[in-house]
Amino acid sequence: MLKFLSIGLGGFIGALLRYSVSEYISLNSNSMFPWGTLTVNIVGAFVIGFLWKAIEFVPVTPEIKSFIFVGLIGAFTTFSTFMFETVKLLQDSEYMYAFIYLFGSLVLGIIAVYLGIFSIKYIKFIH
Repeated sequence: MLKFLSIGLGGFIGALLRYSVSEYISLNSNSMFPWGTLTVNIVGAFVIGFLWKAIEFVPVTPEIKSFIFVGLIGAFTTFSTFMFETVKLLQDSEYMYAFIYLFGSLVLGIIAVYLGIFSIKYIKFIH
């Protein structure tokens, strides 16, 4: 039961963070391109890689892992929104934007996960 509550709380926080970050960026970009969702997905990819590697050095409970990875980051990243917005760009005949969005989200997201994993080595409090 505690695991479900952890996931729910993480999901609640992650969803609010996703909405806040995405809306702020989208409202300030003056563009058809979905910068807010792209930013959330890349940041989320980095954070999941970073934290996944970090927990090798700092023991955490299964409930905390569920809170972070399933709830918080799971709700913060927006893959379903990413797919929807890609389809919308294609339907609007914005083929170049759709390609850039797909490339940026997938390739840069994978790179961000690796950067998150490898950057934990450079944190001074972890040896």
